[in-house]
Amino acid sequence: MLRKLTAAVASAGLLFGLAACGGSADDDDTLTIGATSVPHAEILTYVKDNLAAKAGLKIEVKEFSEYEQLNPALASKQLDANYFQHKPYLEESNQKTGEHLVFVAGVHLEPLGVYSKKVKSLQELRQGATVSLPSDPTNEGRALKLLADNGLITLKPGAGQTATEKDVAGNPKGIRFRPTDAASLPRQLGDVDASVINGNYALEARLNPAKDALVSEKAAGNPYVNGIVTRPEDKDDPKIKKLVALLTGPEVRKFIQDKYQGSVLPS
Repeated sequence: MLRKLTAAVASAGLLFGLAACGGSADDDDTLTIGATSVPHAEILTYVKDNLAAKAGLKIEVKEFSEYEQLNPALASKQLDANYFQHKPYLEESNQKTGEHLVFVAGVHLEPLGVYSKKVKSLQELRQGATVSLPSDPTNEGRALKLLADNGLITLKPGAGQTATEKDVAGNPKGIRFRPTDAASLPRQLGDVDASVINGNYALEARLNPAKDALVSEKAAGNPYVNGIVTRPEDKDDPKIKKLVALLTGPEVRKFIQDKYQGSVLPS
């Protein structure tokens, strides 16, 4: 009897924990969306406060400080959708975890930029300079491509979106790369000669990609647009479709343009 009672209490506790985390789309009419704070949660909060009610949509925004937690939370049904990632990151995540989360629609681009407290151009970087960059596979490859596009290094033919230091074919300045957790890059900017920083973390550190970056990504043809991701069985859910329509509509486009002044670009 004691074992049965303990099992029942444990089961109730698990159910309570899932409910406290927000549940899934089947629990009620509220769409629970996980996001990193800047700009994703800010954009979602604008939609929640200004557009959702008129569209017949109820939204709960859950902020996460570490984006690595968001896909597991979605897969385990603590969220109905998340908003923080681009397709290459999602593909890498799905391959690693065996999940089948789906990218529903792109919303905005956060241009990856190179920042420095020591030089004012890439050409001023000294021989043997240290450049930090995001350590996760897709963003490391993205950072290396940005450096290659601006003439600092060259990459081997065929180096793809998950390029690493091993794919660097030419490095005339002998740049030393320091892969670092993406969220830590702004805090460590003073310890390196330059750093390639994701747009959302640059904004959180009050760095403006449009003004402060030595170089930054261009929007045209960019595969790294951030968007809404959900589970495959929910991709056609009417609430998800309403959310996507709002996020890709003219009001949100204007909000992004006015608030971020080129630091975030509507897709």
